[in-house]
Amino acid sequence: MRNALLFFYGILLDLIYPRRCPVCDKAVKPFGSLICEECKTKVIYVRAPYCQKCGKPLKDKRAVFCYDCAHKEHYFDRGMALFAYKSVADSIYRFKYQGRQEYAAYYAQRMACILGKRILALEPDALVPVPIHRDRKRARGYNQAEALAKELGRILNIPVETEFIKRVRKTAPMKELSVGERQNNLKKAFKICYNDVKLSTIIIVDDIYTTGSTIDAIAYQMRQAGIKNIYFVTLAIGNGI
Repeated sequence: MRNALLFFYGILLDLIYPRRCPVCDKAVKPFGSLICEECKTKVIYVRAPYCQKCGKPLKDKRAVFCYDCAHKEHYFDRGMALFAYKSVADSIYRFKYQGRQEYAAYYAQRMACILGKRILALEPDALVPVPIHRDRKRARGYNQAEALAKELGRILNIPVETEFIKRVRKTAPMKELSVGERQNNLKKAFKICYNDVKLSTIIIVDDIYTTGSTIDAIAYQMRQAGIKNIYFVTLAIGNGI
């Protein structure tokens, strides 16, 4: 009975406040869908060949790693991403800064469909969304990575740990910084909140992977806490060379 009421309540909300398409941002057509039918072909998925470390798509089919991963040691084991960044840049901006939390349902559904088998094959104990500082969360009303992780966890039946690690220092926006500045910007930005949770394999969830500075900063703290296997999954990623 409760599930039926929630279902009809969801329909009522969609009628009053129509769900927005994550691509064109107009009311979704047909009604009840997560994305407009004509917008499905406008997103570009990450395809092989891709870097075996971070998941960036590669132009050279003979390459194993992108330039960055071939010349830099990361604290995570491996990562994967769903979309090529340029095809969803505007969508992710709205998701992150303009209150389009509803996009998470579509993102997670596609992530589960395209990457679900690879995610489950890792046998994760939990999904851990990249935290944002409490001031930013208060201003935005939500953490976009957390919204995505919860939807993905629900679909794949994987626990989501939102209190495992916190962002304890408010940092400058990463898009405004160089690679070196990003690394310095994130020093001591994250803190493990409790070490008594028996987690061996964790998948970090975020919206975008660029240089890997944020994922590395979190993975470093997890290594210090004794986490054995650390992976990540993101909505979008840029191209590698």
